[in-house]
Amino acid sequence: MQITHSNRFPGLSRRLFFRAAAVSTLAVSPAAKAADPLPNVLGPMPGYSPQIGTLVSEMTWMREGVRRTVKGLTQEQLDFLLDNKANRIGALLLHLAATETLYQLNTFNRVAPSDLEKNPAFRDWGVPMELGEPARRSIKGHDLNYYLNILAEIREKSLTEFRKRDDDWLLAVDKTWSWGPTNNLCKLFHVCEHESHHAGQIAMIKSRLPGAKPENG
Repeated sequence: MQITHSNRFPGLSRRLFFRAAAVSTLAVSPAAKAADPLPNVLGPMPGYSPQIGTLVSEMTWMREGVRRTVKGLTQEQLDFLLDNKANRIGALLLHLAATETLYQLNTFNRVAPSDLEKNPAFRDWGVPMELGEPARRSIKGHDLNYYLNILAEIREKSLTEFRKRDDDWLLAVDKTWSWGPTNNLCKLFHVCEHESHHAGQIAMIKSRLPGAKPENG
C-alpha cells in the first residue's frame, strides 16, 4: 500500500517490517503511548479529551500519508486524466476536503444529511463531493499548494472544534443515521478511512502518470 509502504525501512520485507513494528510497540511504555505526540505514536494528545485525542492522532497520521503520496506533483500531474471515467488527483484531494466539511457540518453543527445541500456552508462543495463529469470539467489548473492549503484549513477547523468537546460527545449515538445507529466517533473515523481509500486511488493514478517509474514491490 502506498500509505504504509515504508521508505524508512527499504531493506525489510513486508513480514519483517510488521515483526519489527510489533517489537518496537512492545518496547514503548504505556505512559509514552498515551502522551507522546510523535507522529507514529497514536493515542491521547495534549489539548483533547483522551478518545478525541486518539482520533486526532489517527487522522493526523493518515493525512501525512496523503501528503507523502502527492508530494512533488506538478500541476500537469494533478490534472492528469487516466480515462474519461477517472478523476484527476487534484479533484480527489478536493473531494477529501468536501467529505470532511460534510461531517463537520453534521457532527459539529448538527446539520442533517438531508439539509446539507440547502446549507450555505456546503453549497460550494457539491461538485468535489460528487466528482464525476462536473468535477472533470471544472477542477483543474491548480498547483499542489492550492489543494494542500484547503485541506489544512478544513482540518484546522476540525481540530478547533475537537478542543471544545469531550468523549461523551464523541461517543454519542445518532439513531437516525442512514446506515443505522452511529456515533460521532464512527462518523469522524470514516473521514480517516475515506482518506485511506482515496490515497490508494491516488497512488494508482500516480503510477500511471506519463513517465512514472515502476513501484518496487
